[in-house]
Amino acid sequence: MSETPHPDWNPRDEAVQRDQIAAYDAMRSRCPVAYSDYLQWSLFRHADVKRVLEDHDTFSNAASRHLSVPNAMDPPEHTRFRRLIEPYFGPAPMAAFAPRCREIAEDLVARLPESGEIEAMAELGQNFALEIQCAFMGWPASLHEPLRDWVHRQQAATLAGDRQALVELALEFDGVIRDLLESRRAAGDTAPDDVTTRIMNETVEGRALTDEEIVSILRNWTVGELGTISASIGILMRYLAAHPELQARLRGEPERLPAAIDEILRLDAPLMSNRRVTTRPVTIGGRHIPAGERLTLLWGSANRDEAVFGDPDELRLDRDPQDNLLYGAGIHVCPGAPLARLELKLFMEALLAGTTELALVPDKPAVRARFPAGGYSTVPLQVTR
Repeated sequence: MSETPHPDWNPRDEAVQRDQIAAYDAMRSRCPVAYSDYLQWSLFRHADVKRVLEDHDTFSNAASRHLSVPNAMDPPEHTRFRRLIEPYFGPAPMAAFAPRCREIAEDLVARLPESGEIEAMAELGQNFALEIQCAFMGWPASLHEPLRDWVHRQQAATLAGDRQALVELALEFDGVIRDLLESRRAAGDTAPDDVTTRIMNETVEGRALTDEEIVSILRNWTVGELGTISASIGILMRYLAAHPELQARLRGEPERLPAAIDEILRLDAPLMSNRRVTTRPVTIGGRHIPAGERLTLLWGSANRDEAVFGDPDELRLDRDPQDNLLYGAGIHVCPGAPLARLELKLFMEALLAGTTELALVPDKPAVRARFPAGGYSTVPLQVTR
């Protein structure tokens, strides 16, 4: 039995939490494969993360203690569920959802003051994430505030490391989904023809999905969406406010928004990490790692690796999109990437069309989120319509 390595760093140190991106930049050159009691093995370099993503035999995705469909599955089980899920994010469903997505974005922008200070994470990021996810799933607007409250309590429990609270919150969220399933079953043929109802009627390998599988799919879609979309919007708005020349360019050339969004989110990760587990002993980055060890893939570092991107803070709209790990890579690449890209593009189009200026607020800097969240917890901005 191998000895526990001596920690190379402390991910929960206040200096790290205050600015994760800067801390990860420093670790990438000092100790690119680092051990800690909190995260076990953290991978900071693009090449090492890409290797893990592409070798699912050695680096298993089954890193969760709970059923997680298909996020914490390996082939062939993962393959069966991916085949079921991917059509929900195909070109036709995205085209059908786009008008409603645009409407939600434009309505949110229309609610902004003519001129004044806003807290962009609460007023735009979180509101858009809640409204857009409920619309996509076919859930009622009455769930917006309960879900907002749940997200706040879940974030607080995560930061506090309160495992019991997290277990209770997970059960509470699952109960919300089960209530939605029961209401549709009670409605029978009159149930709404939406994503939730269609998932309920799916089969895998010729059998109906269990309620546990349905709840897991809908939970993963919703919890992931609420966190990453709101974080992405906060990052994008703050970046454009801090870079008025780029903001002006995108106002005049909105067709460049897709490339700009992916590049800004490469610079500043909305989702900070994912996990894997080693299935056999392996050497990576010069470190010998036994089987059964947990790896933490740090997107917030890998996507800023100088070996791939040069100056990590240089924004370029002509980068090779294959290098950007914003949505992962390999067989576990995010199936919802087309939806996320659609939502962010339409939101930013509405925001730039409905305002004349986004500016930082003097003496009120944005406050960084803390691991495992990426982006910012608050983003004060001055908005002019």
